[in-house]
Amino acid sequence: MARGADYQNGQREIWHSHEQAQLVYPVNGALRALTPTGSWMLPPMRAIWLPPGVDHELHAIGNVSAYSVYLEPDAAPWMWPACRVLLISPLVHELALALANEPHDYGADSRGADVARLLLREVRDAESTTQGALPLPSDRRLRTICSQLLAAPANDDTLDDWSAEVGASARTLARLFRQETGLTFGQWRQQLRLVEAVSRLALGDSVARVADELGYQSSSGFIAMFRRSLGETPQRYLKSESAR
Repeated sequence: MARGADYQNGQREIWHSHEQAQLVYPVNGALRALTPTGSWMLPPMRAIWLPPGVDHELHAIGNVSAYSVYLEPDAAPWMWPACRVLLISPLVHELALALANEPHDYGADSRGADVARLLLREVRDAESTTQGALPLPSDRRLRTICSQLLAAPANDDTLDDWSAEVGASARTLARLFRQETGLTFGQWRQQLRLVEAVSRLALGDSVARVADELGYQSSSGFIAMFRRSLGETPQRYLKSESAR
């Protein structure tokens, strides 16, 4: 089955899970999806695949119109056991729209069943991407830091600053960050800012505004970071993404 939903800026769907697999994507605005092990920023027409039983939370960035497709665990043998981000093609979107307009209890020989079969095949063959993903640690102290940085990516506090708040030495925090995420604290925060930047630029924010909101002293400094990380300036990156 499929359904549409609208969210206001800042609205959240708090932690929950489904017996079914869920494919959720924004048509406009952006969604941040959180699971116990990762965070994904989804600009328009990118979906997160959530396997059955995975706890997750959704945050609306801007006013969001989104669609979700729910699949029973035995709907297809290929269903992925881990989260992944998929690029939503125009055909997948139109099929999701069509399925959302069908009764949820459609029969085996109905139009809804025909739409569902084609949608399953198109989802199976959809292109995936790792962009927008950010690993999350399990340590309670690191989760406190990450949660606050997700809410305020421009925060420049050092691990020495965080040390007193979370009750661990900066050296311990640094070791745990690398151990649990594969990244240093500085790398993790830069990756967070990059993920946030791509989403905000995709929503139409200017480079100057994004640079300022993410704590950069100048647009040129932000553009240099962006080019080092993704190999292109923000404008060229967005142009290449929109041509996909």
